[in-house]
Amino acid sequence: MGKWNRRAFLKTTCCSAAAGFAAASFSRFGLMNALAQTTTDYKALVCVFLFGGNDSNNMVIPYDAAGYNAYKTARGGLALAQGSLLPINPPSVGSPFAFHPRFTGLQSLFNNKNLAVLANVGTLVQPTTVTQFRKRGVMLPINLFSHSDQEAQMQSAILDRTADTGWAGRTADKIQAAYGGNFPIIISLAGTNVFCEGLVAQAIQSNGNPTQLLNGFGGGTDSNNRLSALQSLLTFDTGLSLIQAASTTTGNAIQNGQTLATALATGTPLATVFPKNSYFSSQLQQVAKIIQVRQALGLQRQIFFVSMGGFDTHSGQLAQQDSLFNDLSQSLSAFYQATTEMGVASIVTTFTDGTDHAWGSHHVIMGGAVKGGDFYGTFPTLAVNGPDDATGQGRWVPTTSLDQYAATLASWFGVTPADLPSIFPNLPNFTTPTLGLMG
Repeated sequence: MGKWNRRAFLKTTCCSAAAGFAAASFSRFGLMNALAQTTTDYKALVCVFLFGGNDSNNMVIPYDAAGYNAYKTARGGLALAQGSLLPINPPSVGSPFAFHPRFTGLQSLFNNKNLAVLANVGTLVQPTTVTQFRKRGVMLPINLFSHSDQEAQMQSAILDRTADTGWAGRTADKIQAAYGGNFPIIISLAGTNVFCEGLVAQAIQSNGNPTQLLNGFGGGTDSNNRLSALQSLLTFDTGLSLIQAASTTTGNAIQNGQTLATALATGTPLATVFPKNSYFSSQLQQVAKIIQVRQALGLQRQIFFVSMGGFDTHSGQLAQQDSLFNDLSQSLSAFYQATTEMGVASIVTTFTDGTDHAWGSHHVIMGGAVKGGDFYGTFPTLAVNGPDDATGQGRWVPTTSLDQYAATLASWFGVTPADLPSIFPNLPNFTTPTLGLMG
């Protein structure tokens, strides 16, 4: 659990009072300037966080005879039948691989070079081998193999302590002056999280609907009168700085929700059909709607956080992962189709984040700017007690660090090379700070 501090208090106060979301602090008198801006150089990052510890060994699988047999031996009863897999051919690897049977949409995106796979990425303080790990010859992330700690570290890129800021928040801190307006750069559709927290740039953090106002203010004369009365109360000077700060934050949350709702009202319905009865899909659909009205918000850069839960599957893995991967593939495919429909596929990059039950994990990166149809990083040797197994239990030591992965995305987003180490403190420990997966 993170420390209880002023930031946490204000966030909790705002979430309780403002129906589950907190927003960046900005001048209300600057709103019209934000809305008057145009966006000639727009880019968006969409983080898809997989909570619970996704077992990515059944997400990307060797398809040649020797590779599949090694996979089957290592996986035992969790191995998928080879005939059920969806073949793909990454040219840089030199041997065929396959996706999970439910990844039909992602297979199509991969074959069309709009999706790439980054193999065996995870939290690393510095390059680490199995021998170094076993002898404790290198620094390691604190609380390694703890799901909750690794999830927080994958969001923060801070590996030696509990973090108050996330790498998206610190990225926004660096680029806000060049690309930001007076509206928050970061929007979470999946609740509060450290990923979105910055020192300067704050975030709208909602549970699915960032336009939601306080409960009880749904429109009509009486509701509007109550809302006006509340807004007046929030402007009173109590003389208590903590209460005053909380009032300011809550007031800004209301204003941000109203501003976003006004902008969304200018959008037009998308023809793209998103999967129904999927909370994850509804988050991505909301992201698409917000991107569509980007000019009304006056922003040149935006970062979104959406999530899927339920990956802590234990004995029910095969059936539960089958359902989760079906939702993931269909929803990501629909979102990419929506970006194509809006003509923004080349300026919106979507990527998965999270940690395996073990350590190293595979992730997918999607978008028109992605050098897709290929693998990046180094795929592990799938052998228990093999050269990549840290503990003799199939816990792969990552061969690519989170810092390299995230720095690659931040560089594409507009962060200068000189600013990367201040966002990703372990990045200088790696000779290749960024990967070649973005165009």
